[in-house]
Amino acid sequence: MTDVRPDATAETQIDAPAERVYEIISDPGVLAECAAEYEGYRWLGGMTRSEVGARFVGRNRKGWQRWMTVARITDADRGKRFAFEVTAGPVKAARWQYDIEPSGQGCKLVESTWDRRPRWLGRVLDVINGVEDRAASNQSNIEATLRGIKLRAENG
Repeated sequence: MTDVRPDATAETQIDAPAERVYEIISDPGVLAECAAEYEGYRWLGGMTRSEVGARFVGRNRKGWQRWMTVARITDADRGKRFAFEVTAGPVKAARWQYDIEPSGQGCKLVESTWDRRPRWLGRVLDVINGVEDRAASNQSNIEATLRGIKLRAENG
């Protein structure tokens, strides 16, 4: 899916090694501490670490609304890329991807998402959730999450 333009994406320069940034983004608990809507997780199937094929339930929130999704890790390339596909019940919901590139004395982190919901369902859910523009909402969330990751990586 990475050959199609993401629905929302942003990047930031981080004054920390790529390995340090990877540790943050590939740990669902630490990532939740940095994220805008995502607030926690629970491993599924006896998994205890991020590796390709591992699944976890993600807890999300926006204002008073709460929901859960299931994520399956698709990419776990240490220091380079971490990505997962998200489903809500039987429906494909999204892909979230983090790409790391060494840059100067640190690295550049790019976070991207692709909305995978069927168009009709996306419209219905956005009305129910009070989201006028999911791509714009995700863009704002990505920017906030990148600020949190940068702060965490640079300040320990």
